[in-house]
Amino acid sequence: MKRIILTLVLILIVCAYAAADELPTALEEIPETYLMPASEQGTLEDLYYETWESFSYEDRTQPLTKHAVVYLPYGYDADQPYNIIYLMHGGGGTEERTLGSVEQPSTFKNVVDHLIQDGKAVPFIIVCPTYNNTNQNGLDSNSFSLAMQLTNRYHNELVNDLLPAVESRYSTFAENTTSEGLTASRRHRAFVGYSMGSVTTWRTFQYALDYFYYFMPMSCGTTLPDEEIFAAAEGHAQDDYFVWVSTGTADFAYGYDENRVDRMRNSPYFTEGENFVYLLKEDPAYTHGPVAEAEYTYNGMMWFWTSDDSAPKGKEEMQTYKPVTAKTLLDDIMNDPLFGGHGHLLLPESHWSGRTLGDLRITYYGHPDTAESVDVINKLRMDAAAGNTVFFDIYSEEEKADDPWKAETGLFFFRGEPGAKTAIVNAGGAFAFVGTMQDSFPHCLELSRKGYNAFAMIYRPGWVTAMEDLGRAIAFLWDHQEELQIDMRGYSLWGGSAGARMAATLGELNGLRSYTGRNDIPQAAAVIMQYTGHSDASRTDAPTYVCVGTNDGIASWRTMQRRLEQLSSYGIPTEFHAYEGLPHGFGLGIG
Repeated sequence: MKRIILTLVLILIVCAYAAADELPTALEEIPETYLMPASEQGTLEDLYYETWESFSYEDRTQPLTKHAVVYLPYGYDADQPYNIIYLMHGGGGTEERTLGSVEQPSTFKNVVDHLIQDGKAVPFIIVCPTYNNTNQNGLDSNSFSLAMQLTNRYHNELVNDLLPAVESRYSTFAENTTSEGLTASRRHRAFVGYSMGSVTTWRTFQYALDYFYYFMPMSCGTTLPDEEIFAAAEGHAQDDYFVWVSTGTADFAYGYDENRVDRMRNSPYFTEGENFVYLLKEDPAYTHGPVAEAEYTYNGMMWFWTSDDSAPKGKEEMQTYKPVTAKTLLDDIMNDPLFGGHGHLLLPESHWSGRTLGDLRITYYGHPDTAESVDVINKLRMDAAAGNTVFFDIYSEEEKADDPWKAETGLFFFRGEPGAKTAIVNAGGAFAFVGTMQDSFPHCLELSRKGYNAFAMIYRPGWVTAMEDLGRAIAFLWDHQEELQIDMRGYSLWGGSAGARMAATLGELNGLRSYTGRNDIPQAAAVIMQYTGHSDASRTDAPTYVCVGTNDGIASWRTMQRRLEQLSSYGIPTEFHAYEGLPHGFGLGIG
């Protein structure tokens, strides 16, 4: 009886709210305090269930055991029914992408905890599954074409295997996990996804509309058979489902979503402001990445299953987390308290110019990619705001007291997956400065997005001091692997220009032992170099990858090619790329 009454009450609340013409018209920023742990914390659990390999699902020939991460709100009561959100990751991700794992929850879990604790959302369950056939670091979804095929088949597993496994174990509004029981409770079920997860969301609308009421596709950056997908609503009244679309004008998905929304506006199945809403973020900081993903998801969760009774408490007192943009002053970034006094190390002393992040210029380098620079700073700030250390000293207090210049060294940490492999990246600058914003930070950001733990080296300019600092950094990371949750076995050394010389010098076994003063640290598994005139070659060099531009007026591509030919003659694996027309210092080569 208790379940029936609660069901009726919540259905009335949902219907009343949807009819009250109170749909959101703008996206709310995540309060900065929400990045910290809440006092009332939900819990994460592992869920394992049996299904079948996607491409032979109908044949039932290849059984799979798959894993999902389940979030239970603070005070979860098995006698009370809960609304439930199925939250799908994007390309290259796994089921642990959004909320983290039981052992290592993510910052976004803190956001969810605060949403519920502060009454901005009624308590709900979240299930983070994966459309990957395997659970091996998102390998399936790293392939765009394979991921598209998997998302198109995912509904089989979702409806037949995952929903019954979840809703037979946890207390939801489903009276039972038969098809009838699940479809009858669809108003209390949402499917949410970002990027490739939004492709899965639209496919769920197409194939499983009878099981879900709310759909939230965010930044769907690809073409889909939209009219075919929309036609799944045939036979449903327009108030029988709701679709929330979000993206940003700086997101590559923007054009795709704009076209799709235009088709929704001209479709007999959608009426904007009634059964679908389109919220657009006009901010250059909101590119296709984690900042946008977190804010869009936060807003949807805040709105689902809400009412006037759950209005934010103390909202006017909250300090909002505001991402940096291209218009953010460089002085404000360097003096940001989130960086704990190390913000000045983000830019090389006396070798940069500009007033804002958008007009930043660095000596010897072309124009840094502004969108990438924005993403770099936001990645570090969000991590710091969540209470994580983003800068690590590599010298002791005694060593810094003896030589104050050593206080200007260290490592900026771009976190990937806990326990994943490690990359150490060294920027160039002719050993006169450290050109991080072009030559190491962007590389670290992209490596972290792929799951690797990446460290940007801040060293003392000068040949000897730079090598000494890199040697100390390697030793520091080797000695603190467990504390930092990184894997230094098979670590890699990266660098551009002068930084490439550093990577090559410490990547060579004798150089490593000389500058670390130790024999217990293994040699790097790989050295990744860009545009340098380094020509030394040894039989004890590491496997080496090189890229350079043919229009480099500082480091001839032929010098690098000859060095790799020499390494190859020693039996050392190498790979060489010369890009036509590129100058010195192209960094990631964006654009």
